[in-house]
Amino acid sequence: MPNGQAQVSVLGLGRMGSALADALISAGYRTTVWNRTPARADDLVGKGAVRASTVRDAVQVSPLVIVCVDDYAAVRQVLDANVSDLAGRTLVNLTTGTPEDAQAMAAWTSDQGARYLDGAMMAVPQTVATPDAFFLYSGAEDAFDAHRQLLETLATSHYLGADAAVAELWDLALLDSGYATLTGFLHGAALLNTANVSPPGFVPLVTRWLHGMITFMSELAEEIASGDYSTGVSPVAMNRVAVSNLAHASRARGIDTDLHGPLRALLDRQVADGQGAESFASLFELMRHP
Repeated sequence: MPNGQAQVSVLGLGRMGSALADALISAGYRTTVWNRTPARADDLVGKGAVRASTVRDAVQVSPLVIVCVDDYAAVRQVLDANVSDLAGRTLVNLTTGTPEDAQAMAAWTSDQGARYLDGAMMAVPQTVATPDAFFLYSGAEDAFDAHRQLLETLATSHYLGADAAVAELWDLALLDSGYATLTGFLHGAALLNTANVSPPGFVPLVTRWLHGMITFMSELAEEIASGDYSTGVSPVAMNRVAVSNLAHASRARGIDTDLHGPLRALLDRQVADGQGAESFASLFELMRHP
């Protein structure tokens, strides 16, 4: 079906929802938009979107409904009064939540006679519809296959399986790695700032260092997969000393040390258990068996 004949509705026009709708309009899809505050749709209508006065109007005109609001409770608030109109349609929920939220929403959507895809957007508004963005989906595979061309308009799409919870679980795992990296960057910048090094001055070497860390992840993953932590090049005892030195230097310069407390506790446990010679990757076992 040509893009110009494919109909999609977008519910929720915050920064991300507006970016999604804008990308669909630009790709030639017939795009209906709704927002609780109607004026949010003005720019999109000027670009060719159709403004829906009610959620019901938006849902009824499209076989595919994309919702992107604050949280899953807000999704239900938006859709609860219009459940009869969802039957036979596909609901793609790009709202951030937990795996449990996704499972509950999938069950609720199924009860309404609709297909459900849960999505996680690994992007910010300005990267939507660019190679820098990728979206994760889980839920009804037939729905993903039917609408994949449209979804690829928004970002590179990765389908992760029929369990609607999986996309949110991946989202949290990726955020976990990202937050640890960004928080470490901020702490390192604060530490160097005590020597009058500006944060922009930190960037060239820290990015080079992190590229090496990314390569090292593959080695850690292989150790975890094999269950053999005896030959790793980065043993627990060595890292315990490094983290202790980091905490000492931070305290001496008035920099907060709370960030490294949990890591130090894991390293201490491994050393106390006689595992100081094992690879840093062995902390994985403590994390999954706390």
